[in-house]
Amino acid sequence: MADATTIFERLKQDHERQRTLLEKIEQTHGESEERARLFEQFTVDAKSHAAAEEQALYSTMMRKPPTTGETRHSVAEHHEIEEALNDIAATDMSSSAWLTKFKQLKHDYLHHIDEEEDDHFPDFARYLDEEDVEHMEHVFERRKDAEEEDAEVTPESRDEAKE
Repeated sequence: MADATTIFERLKQDHERQRTLLEKIEQTHGESEERARLFEQFTVDAKSHAAAEEQALYSTMMRKPPTTGETRHSVAEHHEIEEALNDIAATDMSSSAWLTKFKQLKHDYLHHIDEEEDDHFPDFARYLDEEDVEHMEHVFERRKDAEEEDAEVTPESRDEAKE
């Protein structure tokens, strides 16, 4: 087992920033510039984080049979969260539906990152060697930067928003 503290601390830094953004978004009202800016910031950060995390951490953990179940679970949640973000972005910010969808996303997202930090990361650390850790640290930073440049707030239009 290698010391994987650095990569997990790096992932937790993103999670803390995302928790803060979720709180700030929840304090906004209606279709405001602040809500739009914070939601865009959260969306880009969350999507780029998830993509980089999948390429760095979860691709490594898929090669470790004892952790493939947890890995698949987290990756599936990433895709559900991305769909929710796209749906919220396609919803009129001034509608009550937007706030309802956002609150559900916040709940689901906090559950996801708490589960990663409290359950998955400590379990994963037991199966990593030094080479795994070095690989993950390098890939995460490189991919996070690249993914931030390409992240979209939503590829959907308002008429595709779910009821």
